[in-house]
Amino acid sequence: MSSKDPYAVFRPRRGSLVAWGCALAVLVVFGGLAALAPGGWTLPDRLLLGFFAVVVAAGLLRFGLVRAVPSPEGLTVINLVHRREVEWAQIVRVGTFAAGSPWLVLELSDTEELSVMGIQRADGEFARGEAARLAALVEHHSR
Repeated sequence: MSSKDPYAVFRPRRGSLVAWGCALAVLVVFGGLAALAPGGWTLPDRLLLGFFAVVVAAGLLRFGLVRAVPSPEGLTVINLVHRREVEWAQIVRVGTFAAGSPWLVLELSDTEELSVMGIQRADGEFARGEAARLAALVEHHSR
């Protein structure tokens, strides 16, 4: 394994930046509109628009929180909607981005596939390096 910590958390770079930036933009634009809207906007209208901005921003921030956390025992994959813990022995193969998938896919021993949104194709060479690091961890723990 490389000198880099093999158990460092897998996080996307671009996806997180875009998610956080868009969430901030939504809060600024809709919050500003709610505060400065002209005319017949009542207080409930303004509060509802502000609430809508917070809900949309929270949804966008969820995209910024996807990751995969390796440990000596296994891998915890935290995707957009679910969290799953798998032991190293359950991972049969670390997929590649060749099939056009936007993120890495693991093949599991129960014949299921598990998407790892923490390693995203959009990150280019960084993502390929992270996929290789994950594959090395799987290989190391399968001995």
